[in-house]
Amino acid sequence: MEMMPISNIKVNSKYLRVNSDIEDLKKSIEKIGVINPLTVNENNELLAGGRRFSALKELGHKEVPVHIVKRSTLEQELISIDENLVRRPLNKIEFETSLNRGREIYEELNPDAIKVEVKVEDHLTPDEKRQLKEEEDADTTSFAAVTSEKTGLSKSVIKSAIKRDALASEKVKEARSNGRINASQTNEIIKLSKEEQDKILPYISEQSVKNVRKLVEIAKNDGMEFAISESTQIDTMPKEFSQLKNFSGKLNKIVSKIIIEEMQYHGEESEKILRQVKDLKNNLIELLSYHGEEDVQLSDIVVSNSMNSNGNVEDLTF
Repeated sequence: MEMMPISNIKVNSKYLRVNSDIEDLKKSIEKIGVINPLTVNENNELLAGGRRFSALKELGHKEVPVHIVKRSTLEQELISIDENLVRRPLNKIEFETSLNRGREIYEELNPDAIKVEVKVEDHLTPDEKRQLKEEEDADTTSFAAVTSEKTGLSKSVIKSAIKRDALASEKVKEARSNGRINASQTNEIIKLSKEEQDKILPYISEQSVKNVRKLVEIAKNDGMEFAISESTQIDTMPKEFSQLKNFSGKLNKIVSKIIIEEMQYHGEESEKILRQVKDLKNNLIELLSYHGEEDVQLSDIVVSNSMNSNGNVEDLTF
């Protein structure tokens, strides 16, 4: 490590996050100093430490600690990507792009490492799924494996992110960025070619993952025109109702257990819980009324349950 005038450092890397919030970092530097030096190459180009660089600059530091690396261009780019992945949260598109580019560089620099397959595994048998899981567990050399160690993310999460970046069309990525489709929908649509993705994209944003999967299968087996035609025939459930369906089932079971076992709680969170339950009750009454239950009252919301021979709750409905 050595000291370098901050004015000599060049910020050219697209991976550096020099414009993000650094107020807490500035306070930390003022209090305990710089723990990790900036990383630069022999041309004084900053490779890692974009937020630290910005914080030091705003604090008026004239000289800063640096670590100078003498490596190939690809190795320097991989250093910047690693810094980006580990040091600072990225949005979903930046995250996936960084992972995929990191994979490309890592596999070029490490030709003997296990390669991450950039393709969608579809219609696997149970035996094939089991074999893939065993291979993934044994893998210690692929980019997914080494990045899992650095970030704490699972190999499967990393591989899925890489596939979304590598296989999704630009329009699909834009739709992800704008929140029009989510990762699960994207995992289905990338089973199609990029040209086909662009054609079907306008018809899937409001569809459930299950429906997207169905439309993709139709497009692959019967053609895109038929899939688009079918999209208008599918009953589209708003995502909020899908969430309500899943959540209400879980909540009903929890409430049933509390009632059956006559549980009591009088801790410091009890008032907050009761307040939230009352808000939920009022919203449920309003929702039921909105959907035609005009005379619904609190007394009409009756908890009923059926239990199996082991005493477990099978079903709970209002």
